[in-house]
Amino acid sequence: MTDHTMKKNAASIPHSIWPADELKCAEKEAADALGITLYELMLRAGEAAFHVARTHYPDAAHWLILCGHGNNGGDGYVVARLAAAAGIDVTLVAMESEKPLPEESQAACDAWLNAGGEIHAPDALWPETVDLIIDGLLGTGLTQAPRETVAALIEKANQHLAPVLALDIPSGLLAQTGATPGAVINAAHTVTFIALKPGLLTGKARDVVGQLHHHALGLESWLAGQTTTLTRFDASQLAGWFPPRRPTSHKGDNGRLVVVGGDHGTAGAIRMTGEAALRSGAGLVRVLTRSENIGPLVTARPELMVHELTTSSLEESLEWADVVVFGPGLGQQAWGKNALQKIENFRKPMLWDADALNLLAINPDKRHNRILTPHPGEAARLLNCSVAEIESDRLLSAQRLVKRYGGVVVLKGAGTVVASENGETGIIDAGNAGMGSGGMGDVLSGIIGAMLGQKFALFDAACAGGVAHGAAADLRAARFGTRGMLATDLFSALMRVVNPDVIDLNHD
Repeated sequence: MTDHTMKKNAASIPHSIWPADELKCAEKEAADALGITLYELMLRAGEAAFHVARTHYPDAAHWLILCGHGNNGGDGYVVARLAAAAGIDVTLVAMESEKPLPEESQAACDAWLNAGGEIHAPDALWPETVDLIIDGLLGTGLTQAPRETVAALIEKANQHLAPVLALDIPSGLLAQTGATPGAVINAAHTVTFIALKPGLLTGKARDVVGQLHHHALGLESWLAGQTTTLTRFDASQLAGWFPPRRPTSHKGDNGRLVVVGGDHGTAGAIRMTGEAALRSGAGLVRVLTRSENIGPLVTARPELMVHELTTSSLEESLEWADVVVFGPGLGQQAWGKNALQKIENFRKPMLWDADALNLLAINPDKRHNRILTPHPGEAARLLNCSVAEIESDRLLSAQRLVKRYGGVVVLKGAGTVVASENGETGIIDAGNAGMGSGGMGDVLSGIIGAMLGQKFALFDAACAGGVAHGAAADLRAARFGTRGMLATDLFSALMRVVNPDVIDLNHD
């Protein structure tokens, strides 16, 4: 049974991500360029998966291998033959079809049969002694819910006590979007081949992928010469974003932030944003909020400069600021709307979150100096669609938001998507389920705001901030677990992740 926590060996997982619809052509082009047949690539895929299975389940004596009618099934036939040759009991169940198998899959099937293997029908009884299930049912070409016969096998595999290793992608998970429109394999391990697919990192991926492994099948040299517009960002890149500071740097070098929000009853939101900015290296942070919030905020965090939000204080602060973070705890009443009228003319970098996004949805505009950080509900309001539509294709949703509103969009969630109007798209591969609690978005706003104040470009600020946010949560989860994590728990860990030259992020 999988614990539904996605893990990976970061050193073996590439940072480049390929759009799923380009992979088939890329595979053939790479094979041709390197003089490798597609069947040889299939053999290499099967060998890579067999090695992962043997490494993680060395005592599994009986493997059940589920083969579909495409090349994913062909990989399964290769695994079956290798397992049988190693003395493992193998039961192979294959889907039936009126269409012939693809050429490479047929060759792999023939090799399995010639080695003395048998093929069982989908309705065959499964042996009672199965120790490991290999999922080779559906590959990266799936664009809709699995048909009923395949779905029945998926559900049967999920109900079995044996762990599942998925070939390339868990069957039922869409390779481009990470959506699961129907039945989907819950894998303990997934071995993906050639290139990383976006659907392995966002959407529902973390629920079903398990531990992710990657094998380029010998195509590394060709892949290294290609460029993609999709990038995976993780904690291994923190050192590149956060080099040691110059010994002579001072607070004026590190950004003057104005943080606006905290209407009646929401002082906590603006306090968390302000403190997160300080913990992320901001030089000076000024908070503009309700007068009754001043005492509590200064008492809780005296390093914050806290003032009442008035027309005159806002005008003076906008003149002083390098960056504005607008929206945490803002509300949607006249108090917040009046601030919006001034802030929308700010020409320096700014970030809008929370109720600023809800006000923007009412009166949309397009700006090039702004980062928007919506969760799926806010994104749905900004695009006037349902949350289900947003989640059905998170990359496309982020790109639609950028097209409509400009700047950079950070679509939050498991596998946060960052998109810029310049065409850059990233997936934040950090964070965990402990972040599903109130205030996490307020902390993220402060972190990204601090990055802007430290002269990061909008897209870089969003990506570096997103990774720092997730990495801090991962440090806390590694020590204490995910349940009960508070947004303010991230502050101590946050200081660690933005100083990677001092701290070993792999040791707590």
